[in-house]
Amino acid sequence: MPTEPEYLQPQHRVDGTVLLADADPRWPQVYDEVAARIRGALGDKVRLLEHAGSTSVPGLAAKPIIDVLLAVDDPSDEATYVDALQAAGFRLHLREPDWHEHRLFKGVDPAVNLHVFGVGSGEITRMQRFRDHLRRDPDDRALYEQAKRELAAQSWGTVQDYADAKTDVVTAIMARAMA
Repeated sequence: MPTEPEYLQPQHRVDGTVLLADADPRWPQVYDEVAARIRGALGDKVRLLEHAGSTSVPGLAAKPIIDVLLAVDDPSDEATYVDALQAAGFRLHLREPDWHEHRLFKGVDPAVNLHVFGVGSGEITRMQRFRDHLRRDPDDRALYEQAKRELAAQSWGTVQDYADAKTDVVTAIMARAMA
């Protein structure tokens, strides 16, 4: 089996600290513009399209990258959506068929992480609940931001190392979000 091209390798090196930006009230508008591009590219293949991640939570510091959650009928059927997304400026960056059939696309100008899952994926529910909980719970939002700021100031080899270091606080918040 051939190896994936370099752009499909999962580890994004930072070799230092992670940039966090203060909350930007323009992030929802940027998401709306990105969502319009995705809908224009995929039309009725879009089953769900939502702003996710920290930029979707008002008042929360975040890496200045818009996270988008997209559900399609079958993420493994790449012929139905990959070329259209790439033509719209999103580059396929990562395939994770063993993890919810996840595909990750990257966009620039603005910076975007486009997460593709299949309809009914439990990861969609998890991402939505985490986001919605942080939107309505100021204590957990503050706890999460504090953890993010402390961790972002440390030196990391990859962005995934930083994300993995947030596991304990995310798990604790998710327990409350799912209750």
